Amino acid sequence: MTADERAVFLAGLPHETVRWLAREWLFQARDEQLPPDGDWTVWLILGGRGAGKTRAGAEWVKGMALGRDGFAPAPVGRIALVGENLIDARAVMVEGVSGILAVHAADERPAWQPSRRRLEWKNGAIAELYSADDPESLRGPQFGAAWADELAKWRQAEAAWDMLQFALRLGERPRQAVTTTPRAIPLLKRLIAAPGTAVARMPTRDNAANLAPGFLEAVVGRYRGTRLGRQELDGEILTDREDALWSRDAVERARVDAAPELTRIVVAVDPPASGGRASVCGIVAAGLGTDGLGYVVADDTVTAAAPDVWAARAVATWRRLEADALVAEINQGGDMVAAVIRQVDAGVPVRAVRASRGKWLRAEPVATLYAQGRVRHAGVFPELEDELCAFGPDGQANGRSPDRLDALVWALTDLMLAPGGRPAIRRV
Repeated sequence: MTADERAVFLAGLPHETVRWLAREWLFQARDEQLPPDGDWTVWLILGGRGAGKTRAGAEWVKGMALGRDGFAPAPVGRIALVGENLIDARAVMVEGVSGILAVHAADERPAWQPSRRRLEWKNGAIAELYSADDPESLRGPQFGAAWADELAKWRQAEAAWDMLQFALRLGERPRQAVTTTPRAIPLLKRLIAAPGTAVARMPTRDNAANLAPGFLEAVVGRYRGTRLGRQELDGEILTDREDALWSRDAVERARVDAAPELTRIVVAVDPPASGGRASVCGIVAAGLGTDGLGYVVADDTVTAAAPDVWAARAVATWRRLEADALVAEINQGGDMVAAVIRQVDAGVPVRAVRASRGKWLRAEPVATLYAQGRVRHAGVFPELEDELCAFGPDGQANGRSPDRLDALVWALTDLMLAPGGRPAIRRV
């Protein structure tokens, strides 16, 4: 139910009913904040900062302890609460603004015994706090459910997780919820791939209604699309291919907000080998700064587009940036490539290039420019950067042709590794 649909629904209800629903999590929650259907053992919630994952974890513990419909058929008597350390576990999982104490109404709130690190409900259910920094503390006790918070930050993740699994031995089907902002650690990758794991993803933007406008403007706006933003706001797991020419750290180091004055700009086109929905035409623009550095300034790549469509897009990019030339690879399509571009605008200076070496060999000199600190990304280009960091010696990125990368390589090769045209000062 959307926010507008919820408002219409509430408008027709008695005031007391509205007040009750305002406290009812099953009515308020987004779908991904509620326990999934099916036969799962681990409910893995991957979320960005402020996405609502802590609230989901706290409500799940409440539902399990009280035996609420949609959570557990009967109250779970013993629950483990495992945080990165005891300080964070107490401050976030128990006493936090979205923690276990906060999600209970006064008449059902469990008694909190800080000295014993223990919550106790009136029905006899208990939850105990543990630190992932002390895996041995989980040796001995037993539970019917567990909530593990910020698993990707656990310093002893493997040991603590293993000890927790041995402790989950009460009831017919012990279950656990994991709430974390993801990082590319081996344990998290294994959990995602495990058949007994149900994965929920919560980007920060989905919880925008509950976040301060200043946070959305200052933080979300600043980091959207960057590696840090995709991890901490979108809840993505970002990995580097071990044999790749580019790394995400290197790309982040190359990022700037805007390009300086550019003496020359080229738009490079890597036409698709064939048509169809899977076809991609790489269109990337780069410029040479007055400081001698190369600046990637646009990625206007199109997918599933006919020749006249991708040609029009390339020409539009050339016009918008007032570029000096349009470089087009002609291995696929030969003279047709230049011809279809000139059908859109006969005045576009098309420079045809032909690949005589494999993708990896063509890309190596450009990757060296990055390693030397001679290339900058003026802005954020997530799809292009994903290809760079997934590109390996097989000439593919995630099993596909790296069309954006190919266009980037042609653009920077023309600007910095081959004789260029006459400079013309401009701004982008």
